[in-house]
Amino acid sequence: MLAKTKTAAVVGLDGHVIEVEVDISPGPPAFNIVGLPDMAVQESRERVRAAIRNSGGEFPMRRITVVTCPK
Repeated sequence: MLAKTKTAAVVGLDGHVIEVEVDISPGPPAFNIVGLPDMAVQESRERVRAAIRNSGGEFPMRRITVVTCPK
């Protein structure tokens, strides 16, 4: 595991604390987000890519897995 942090997610009108873990490993380039139940997964991928590009960073060309877990 590369990094772990806590954040919040809004479900309906309620806020929930969630834990996010990121792993970057060797292998063919891939970006997977696991744990979000709906179309938020696809939208999150694009938001993450855009945020990295717009902050001047370079998107790693390795296997990236992001796991979200309710706490």
